Amino acid sequence: MIQFDIDQWRAWAPGMESADDWTAWAVAPGPLADDGQPDVSFLPAMQRRRLSRLARMAFAVATPLTEGQPPMPLVYASRHGETPRTFAILSDLARQEALSPTQFSLSVHNAVIGLWSILQNDGSEMTALAAEGDGLEHAVMEAALLLAEGAPAVLLVIAEDQPPSVYQPWIGDVSFPYAVALLLKPGCSWQLRLDATEDQTAPSEWPHALELVRALLTGRSCWQHQWKRRRWNWQRNQ
Repeated sequence: MIQFDIDQWRAWAPGMESADDWTAWAVAPGPLADDGQPDVSFLPAMQRRRLSRLARMAFAVATPLTEGQPPMPLVYASRHGETPRTFAILSDLARQEALSPTQFSLSVHNAVIGLWSILQNDGSEMTALAAEGDGLEHAVMEAALLLAEGAPAVLLVIAEDQPPSVYQPWIGDVSFPYAVALLLKPGCSWQLRLDATEDQTAPSEWPHALELVRALLTGRSCWQHQWKRRRWNWQRNQ
């Protein structure tokens, strides 16, 4: 079992621009549109142009949580990563067109944290994870280990972009693009415990990060997320 505090959080999805939008969705969740771009106008135009929508989503939710904060470790999680950019590269390759070195360098899974480190001028420890449908919980565990090692705060970001339609037969866990950022600090207001189970219960209706947003907004005190044989038990103590 690990313990921590969620000091602040932010979330973005198409059409969800305010806390009121997320509160309404938390009470009556449903699919959202695939179109839309997060506002990253705080970044210089030259730098914005290099960012995919996935990177823009990550920056949009993470940046407000760093205001007034010293540099801190970052844990970034995404199951599918830069799938749209990678598919574009594969399409160019299939057409025997020249490949862009910049596109390739920005398609790797840790490209987002590399861009964050450069644009934030932050040399703190940063980790990129890909952990199936329970990437949120793996990221929280990684962040908790950093807190246990003495980090005063850890920034956690989980983001998924809508994959290209050709992947629909194989990718069914991204109903719409979304990103969630958490500012975690030492404390005991939250607990997370992992249990092994042989029960094959249905997965959560919504991605785990969005289920956490629902819990934060509706005041739920405890719930479970299951992925395959991993059952994650969440509990809020305050």
